[in-house]
Amino acid sequence: MTTGLRHLRLAAVNIDGVLLNDSFSPVIREMVIDHGGEYTREVERALLSQSQLTAAAVFAEATRTTTTPRELVAEYLARREEYVARNPVRVLDGAGELLELLRALGLKVVCYGGLDRSHFDRHLGGFAALFDDPGYVCTDSFRPGIREITQDVFSLPYDRAVFVDDVARVAETARTLGVPFIGHPNPQGEYQRELMERAGARHIVRTLRDIDEQLLRTVDQEAMTGTAWDTGEPAPPAAGRERETAGRGSEQEREE
Repeated sequence: MTTGLRHLRLAAVNIDGVLLNDSFSPVIREMVIDHGGEYTREVERALLSQSQLTAAAVFAEATRTTTTPRELVAEYLARREEYVARNPVRVLDGAGELLELLRALGLKVVCYGGLDRSHFDRHLGGFAALFDDPGYVCTDSFRPGIREITQDVFSLPYDRAVFVDDVARVAETARTLGVPFIGHPNPQGEYQRELMERAGARHIVRTLRDIDEQLLRTVDQEAMTGTAWDTGEPAPPAAGRERETAGRGSEQEREE
């Protein structure tokens, strides 16, 4: 019988890019280029994990377009629908096993993301029993949502929750608040792995199956001892911890 973790009480898992394939980054990149902008590390960092209107305002500044933020949001959503029609949303390999492991280790589990709850119900409804109330938190109005999920929804201290996300901005906020973090960058976000490493993320995985019991117990121990993040300057790129399974690439990479 698996014994529970000693310190952590909650696992908050991002929906798109972690439990589901990323159907956002490719559309954003295409829009930036089509509007005459250059898709750089700085642009990607500024656009991802923002509210829709905030991202649209950043987009307008980066591309110098005269299209209004609300018009940009409408264009983006329409383009995403076209993208999803060609590249259907799917549950990533290992998602179910990860959720079961988190529950087996005694953690409450919640999912979060920028779209409304219908997105969660449509694509992850079959896993509803593996999530705790409220099951899903829409963070569009309070990105990235770490404070709100940890304290407002679950009334927990920051060091009692671990966040799993594919965007480095979430890692940066997690570090500021002292929240344990596991990065799951994917190839669609070109610069996210590098940005996570720059933020000092200790644990960056290639596949969901790399988030195993050993890793979770390591994160639990770090949370308990206050060592989830280095206290000095951000770590150089080489210091980001990356777990790989020999001979096995990511589920996204296998399909490209």
